[in-house]
Amino acid sequence: MNFKNRFTLFFLFCSVTSFSQHTDVINSNRPSESQSAFAVGKNVIQLESGLNYIKDQHTLLDYQSSGFFIDFTARYGLIREQLEAIAEISYQMDRYQPEDEESFKRTGMRSMNMGAKYLVYDPYKNRKETVNIYSWKANHKFKWNQFIPAVTVYGGLNLNFSNPFLMRDEKPSNFSPRAMIITQNIFGNAFVLITNFSMDKITTEYKQFVYLITITKGINDNWSVFFENKGIKSTYYSDGIFSGGAAYLLGKDLQVDFSISKNFKDTPNIFYAGLGVSWRSDVNYKEVRIKVEKDKSKTDKKVEKKAEKSKKKRVDEIKIETP
Repeated sequence: MNFKNRFTLFFLFCSVTSFSQHTDVINSNRPSESQSAFAVGKNVIQLESGLNYIKDQHTLLDYQSSGFFIDFTARYGLIREQLEAIAEISYQMDRYQPEDEESFKRTGMRSMNMGAKYLVYDPYKNRKETVNIYSWKANHKFKWNQFIPAVTVYGGLNLNFSNPFLMRDEKPSNFSPRAMIITQNIFGNAFVLITNFSMDKITTEYKQFVYLITITKGINDNWSVFFENKGIKSTYYSDGIFSGGAAYLLGKDLQVDFSISKNFKDTPNIFYAGLGVSWRSDVNYKEVRIKVEKDKSKTDKKVEKKAEKSKKKRVDEIKIETP
């Protein structure tokens, strides 16, 4: 897997080097809606997209709609390992049935935004994870420092030039800022916890607070699953949406996924189901990867030398004790 981070593999990678955001396999935000705290890596290009079915009906306003939307995200690692630029687009095509009127087709940009995120605190930086070659229990004991999260800040703009999917009476604003705080914890047994807390459409009367809590679990080297809760709070609209799904790693740079989402109210009643794919190109990251391999080889040599000394000491003790 990895659609939030390659869990155990990523944790081991972080213990080897503290300067790199790049992981051995693709680090995708799909299929959930939340963003991970870590960037894709300097000079890495990553594309994430999905096709989603949506059904929406409102009992009080007496409307219903159904159709499809395509979401697309482009991510690029900038001049620093901690910095990433992000562009997101969602295009929807559906049939809308208003109260006591004929249905009609709607097509247009559902949302479009761009921004950047920066890792301001990395708990794994300069943390040395020692390995006890004689004790499995010592290497797998509970560690309280797992509760110290990585922290990232995000800033961006919503772009809105023509949107037929706005709420009733909502006045469109061509530009509106959005801000987000992202946290991420990597626990044992391949669990990752991610939270996103954001303020959206900040300068408009339709500004809203959104939170996302995502739990992911690596099943094996290829499969992973996730569960997510999304909360929305604004003057005109509040909701809670629950999502679940899975991702499958086809190769170190290619992942496919599926997910479903549902809320538990009828004002409106929402259902999503989607399939997606994530791909990356890290050909410009070779010089960093070589440095990591050198660091890893040095670490391996130190461990081997320590093990050899311990083995020799034990042999000498046995010789002394032997009559």
